[in-house]
Amino acid sequence: MGLRIYNSLTNKLEDFKPLNGNKVNMYVCGPTVYNYIHIGNARPVIFFDTLKRYLEFSGYEVSYASNITDVDDKIINKALEEGVSEKEVATRYADVYFTNVKDLGAKKPDYTPYATEYIQKMIDFISELKDNGYTYEVDGDVYFRVSKIDDYGVLSNQQAEFLDAGVRKSVDTKKEDPRDFVLWKKTDKGIKWDSPFGVGRPGWHTECVVMSHDIYHTMLDIHGGGMDLKFPHHENEIAQCNALYHNHLAKYWMHVGRLDMNGEKMSKSLGNVVRVVDLSKEDLMILRLLIVTAPYRSNINYNDELLTQYKNEYQKITRAYKQAALKLDLASVEQKSCDNDYIEKFKEYMDNDFNTPNVLTLVQTIVKEINQLVRTADNDMLAIKTNTLKTIMNVLGVELNYNKLNEENKDLYNKWNALKKEKNFEEADKIRAILTERGIL
Repeated sequence: MGLRIYNSLTNKLEDFKPLNGNKVNMYVCGPTVYNYIHIGNARPVIFFDTLKRYLEFSGYEVSYASNITDVDDKIINKALEEGVSEKEVATRYADVYFTNVKDLGAKKPDYTPYATEYIQKMIDFISELKDNGYTYEVDGDVYFRVSKIDDYGVLSNQQAEFLDAGVRKSVDTKKEDPRDFVLWKKTDKGIKWDSPFGVGRPGWHTECVVMSHDIYHTMLDIHGGGMDLKFPHHENEIAQCNALYHNHLAKYWMHVGRLDMNGEKMSKSLGNVVRVVDLSKEDLMILRLLIVTAPYRSNINYNDELLTQYKNEYQKITRAYKQAALKLDLASVEQKSCDNDYIEKFKEYMDNDFNTPNVLTLVQTIVKEINQLVRTADNDMLAIKTNTLKTIMNVLGVELNYNKLNEENKDLYNKWNALKKEKNFEEADKIRAILTERGIL
């Protein structure tokens, strides 16, 4: 049947058919680097990394771009507070962000364009919009004239008169229409550039259109981001793209739900955040398992109870993998085939708009079978099931950490097994505690 995904542009499930054979171009809106990212920011990072992994697993050739917004009022204000340049602030937090991406088990995108590297191209783009009658200027600010776009609201699926509610700031009386948005902002504060419109900096909504088009020079297969970007950011990207390129920027639009904290939206301004930089490697893998096995379009209500639930799940999976690794040579495991029935079931779930809750149930089934096989002499079947588990977890990007045994630990492990056979459970429990502390069990 093939992959089916929910297209936010059409609000329905659609067969996934890239524009160019098996090649997929994907662009995802990245962070504004003025602070550390929190685990809510990590959700799109994890989902779209998993999406790329699964597309490649399915035989597609994927090119993935995700930008860095390194010019913004928040960056400027942070630089002024600290008495440093905007570049210093942006570089500091971008570097930490890429470390966070790696620690979350995500691969760095193929392209990571920085907004400040594209300023001239943004100026050229705005000039072209102006030449085609899509802009107007008021007091040095350049606005996009939304009324010239016939299907404005196509992504957010709202009528024009109701779209005002989603506009970020209070109504600007300088605008012709409350929905109009800034393409170029006149400013004498912070970092700025010369342009035909005066000294200033580009608007946020223009950045991604220019960068994605400069990288791919064509319509995207997939454009993604968090659900909160759907309006006005993504809607305004579509409007600009419609004006000059006469398309909706991407064939498929995908949006990821929020990760809330105890029922409230996670926000740096509210202070109810858990920063990625503060979590351990194991905690980040638990977080990844939690995020990647939740329905991606639904909000997640994050709390201590949920984290504990997924910590237990992660430990069950890694424990089974470790037990299998202690019996097998892992190098030989990777040479084994997988259980085709389970792999086909995995693909069936993933092809159904990434039904990862069912994938987790499948993983739990495989884990139970591994635990049963560990107690038998059927090492061939154990190797097949273990490789199946490893293959699925690799696609999900959840690392199954295992430290190869040194001689001391190998002797200790063998002694533990011998004591169990002798039914000397008191001494066996003491050694089990040591093996557990060393991460072997």
